[in-house]
Amino acid sequence: MYYNNYYWGMNLIWWLLWMFLIFWIFVTPYDVPGQRKKKDSALDILQQRYALGQMTTEEYKERKKVLENDLVNK
Repeated sequence: MYYNNYYWGMNLIWWLLWMFLIFWIFVTPYDVPGQRKKKDSALDILQQRYALGQMTTEEYKERKKVLENDLVNK
């Protein structure tokens, strides 16, 4: 049996399928459902609230100092 252009048949489809799967697994920027995700720390939440303008600079500095002292005392 003679196979002309063997690599342009089903073999090409399998290569494309594998390349798509590898790309999807390693390159997609969004979170994969069921994947464990690190929870934000209290300091991260504080920085987000400050960046959004939900608190003043003085409040931010006071709360940051309290959080850092709690981390050192643990």
